[in-house]
Amino acid sequence: MTTAITRRGNIGSAIGWMMGLSVALFWLPMVGGLIAGFVGGRKAGGVWPAIVAVFLPGLVLMLATVFLGTLLGWIPIIGQLWALIAGLGGWLLSFMNVIPLLIGAVVGGATAER
Repeated sequence: MTTAITRRGNIGSAIGWMMGLSVALFWLPMVGGLIAGFVGGRKAGGVWPAIVAVFLPGLVLMLATVFLGTLLGWIPIIGQLWALIAGLGGWLLSFMNVIPLLIGAVVGGATAER
């Protein structure tokens, strides 16, 4: 009697691998994101779960940036300027990281074992 073992991906583990490898490979600007995305896409098990795994941490980072920026915004001029600079820097870093991560995740999700 044989049983078919189905391998399913896990979005949570894919997010963990992408974040961990992104931090570990920060010194490789484009290649580090591609490697992290590829491994995370393979762990996700498909293209669409890999895309969700890429954009979910980005959404969380965006919300954290917006909410933490408003904590500084109550100071009349300096606080609002600082919140604007911090928010734009967070957006720029997120955008620079998402593009190679997305490319690697799509390739990794497409090559994942079904």
